[in-house]
Amino acid sequence: MSTTTEVNVGSSRNIANGKDEPDHLLVLVHGYLASASDWIYVEAELKKRLGKKFLIYASSSNAYTKTFAGIDGAGKRLADEVMQVVRKNDSLKKISFLAHSLGGLFARYAVSVLYTPHCISNGKSDDPTSSVVANSQTTYSSRRGMIAGLEPVNFITLASPHLGVRGKKQLPLLFGISILEKLILPLAPIISGRSGIQMFLNDGKPNKPPLLLRMASDCEDGKFISSLGAFEHRIVYANVSYDQLVGWRTSSIRRESELSNPPRQSLDGYKHVVSVEYCPPVASDGPHFPPEAAKAKKAAQNAPSAQNTLEYHEIMEEEMIRGLQQLGWKKVDVSFHSLFWPFFAHNNIHVKIEWLHNAGAGVVAHVADLKQESSSSSSIHCFQPVAMYACGVETTPPPKTKQNKKQKKKFIVGYFVVC
Repeated sequence: MSTTTEVNVGSSRNIANGKDEPDHLLVLVHGYLASASDWIYVEAELKKRLGKKFLIYASSSNAYTKTFAGIDGAGKRLADEVMQVVRKNDSLKKISFLAHSLGGLFARYAVSVLYTPHCISNGKSDDPTSSVVANSQTTYSSRRGMIAGLEPVNFITLASPHLGVRGKKQLPLLFGISILEKLILPLAPIISGRSGIQMFLNDGKPNKPPLLLRMASDCEDGKFISSLGAFEHRIVYANVSYDQLVGWRTSSIRRESELSNPPRQSLDGYKHVVSVEYCPPVASDGPHFPPEAAKAKKAAQNAPSAQNTLEYHEIMEEEMIRGLQQLGWKKVDVSFHSLFWPFFAHNNIHVKIEWLHNAGAGVVAHVADLKQESSSSSSIHCFQPVAMYACGVETTPPPKTKQNKKQKKKFIVGYFVVC
């Protein structure tokens, strides 16, 4: 059952009123033991770059120790908060999410709560969540469905542990030392509460799949894949190294065999963003929880050892990847290796504190950068190079004419599409 979160939406600094009403809601979701203040720099940059058509809202319903309450609990609170924002703003037509770290898992759960499978062209739906926009001019209709009664556009995560945090590749802070990996399991509830147990895939009875595996499928808990699939774009930003909390593999939804030596040179105009790859959907019958997984989970819970926890996690990781790769993803790799002190990568990626983490300004620019073109032909011209680059096809930047000279550093444009 969804919880109710009281949020003072009307007085938020993010809510616009009067003239120039926004039509695109962008929800910012912070991570573990954090708050809306994590987004001060990002919010200012996005407002400057995206203009008045975007309502940028930094979530506050899961601040600090509320992040301990479980991914499902926090996700439901976030969903309630988003609904309150939508109810207060009748002009909204579109919705996007930008989430950092654990916030990416909160957002994934929230969109499953907010998801409406079927839409009708007059803006009405067979699901009560769409009633909050009954007074809007929404005419969006798609077989993909809607989120909070709005057209879903972008779902973006920054250094989020989509595959959990077991092992040295997922939680580099443990350095792959088996004794530390063994000790962290009983400490997880103390360090990060129910959310920690879920991130370590240790929640539930041995015969029941962990929450993160269920979140890689459509199941009785929610339409997790369908709701993600409703978004026009799904983008994951991942630190390739020096992120001590969330490893490259889990944040980029890749197998060990899919990792390669990343480029060391930044993309033009976006410092520390080293590569962009589009991964098309891969057909699958979805994730499973086979008997050997239940057996491995029982062993990992009752008598954890380096061997049985590794066996259990490898089974779960493969199944989660198979589930999530049913959808297409843009994967953006980030590297702070050139910094004198690169170990702040986890907070650099979203510039948590501007004076301390401003090395990530190029990443924020990459997320935010867009061109608002009035004609569809102009939009196609701008976005085509990104699609070609992401698919691995070499492209040539536009010639250095006077008209586009200022656009040189914006050859790889952002992902927010304003129609």
